[in-house]
Amino acid sequence: MSPSPRPDDVSQITRGTRRIRAIAALVCGVEAVALLGFCGFYLLEIARGEQDDTTRALMSAVLIALFAVALGFLAIQWVRSSPWVRTPTIVWNLLLLPVTWGLVQSGRVPVALAVGGVAIVGLGAAILAGDADGGPDGVGDGGVHGDGGPRA
Repeated sequence: MSPSPRPDDVSQITRGTRRIRAIAALVCGVEAVALLGFCGFYLLEIARGEQDDTTRALMSAVLIALFAVALGFLAIQWVRSSPWVRTPTIVWNLLLLPVTWGLVQSGRVPVALAVGGVAIVGLGAAILAGDADGGPDGVGDGGVHGDGGPRA
């Protein structure tokens, strides 16, 4: 059985967890903004009449917008220290890894580096952040929420 953390240790853990959660929130926010940019690109192409299939382009834009909203929601939940936010963040960023490989194979290495880099940072932050009950090392945040108050 490990000894419970001292108050100074809890403060350090909480500060570190807040920083990591902020990075995870930032990554989710950047991904959401990038998706909104793609959504805007589809809508611009529709407006210019450059799409062969307007319905498909519109549905793609709607689907991309839904994922952007979901990622924006995840970013907000990281800031609010929601305990469930790790799993969808990890899943999303894992799904970006095959996308990265596809970009490499298609010769779009700079884009692949950007997508892969963001995905790896997001994965790392989500994994290191731990959840509200305990971090990856089992220490947890000492019963202190992101706002510094005790748990109810």
